[in-house]
Amino acid sequence: MKRIIASLLAALSFLGASTVAVASSEGPAWDKFPKDRVTNLAALQNGAKLFVNYCLNCHAAAFMRYNRLKDIGLSDDQIKKNLVFAGEKVGDLMTVSLSSKDAKEWFGANPPDLTVIARSRAGANGSGADYLYSYMRGFYRDETKATGWNNLYFPSVGMPHVLWELQGEQRAVFADEPDPHDAKKTVHVFKGFEQAKPGTLSKADYDSAVADLVAYLQWMGEPAQNQRVRLGVFVLIFLGLFTLIAWRLNAAFWKDVK
Repeated sequence: MKRIIASLLAALSFLGASTVAVASSEGPAWDKFPKDRVTNLAALQNGAKLFVNYCLNCHAAAFMRYNRLKDIGLSDDQIKKNLVFAGEKVGDLMTVSLSSKDAKEWFGANPPDLTVIARSRAGANGSGADYLYSYMRGFYRDETKATGWNNLYFPSVGMPHVLWELQGEQRAVFADEPDPHDAKKTVHVFKGFEQAKPGTLSKADYDSAVADLVAYLQWMGEPAQNQRVRLGVFVLIFLGLFTLIAWRLNAAFWKDVK
């Protein structure tokens, strides 16, 4: 029950796309998401597992069916045994049992659908995947907040750190420095994170797990993106060859015309 409540609170962090864009654009630069994960089937499979275990308790992916996971190398039997926990069928949509009415009554807002979350969070600092990759690694302990957590990339976020058992607890180090625009003022400058309590994963392993999760979220927003990219390469090669042939053919037709 505690895990479900914590996951429900996570919905608050994704509400208000304009708020996220403002908070992120004025904050630190987003880290670059390792794009090669989107074409790595093992990474996508691990990301799907993390998504189902930590996100799907409250956030639906109502435009995605479980059996679409066969596109990332999973069989119907593997999906049913490892990723379907509440009696759904493999062909069902990835919905949650939490009703919109109950969510609004208990938490004041309905957790947003995450099917295209990676595509919708792009901004001036980078892609939506860059934002999510930075965001899920930017949580730190802050006892002044109701949840006990804050986020470097979304200050005063309402979401608790649902992956804290994996990452552990870290604290943000800030320093007051002179404002470069006004010598009479100081600014609160982020200096880095320090580990307060270890998690079940090392920093490198946690970063890798988050990259897998974000890769799955990005893939889910457009499952055919890898095929689209491959097809695009062949189309460009074809157009290049056709342009060369058309150019030479045109020269042959007009060679006797002065």
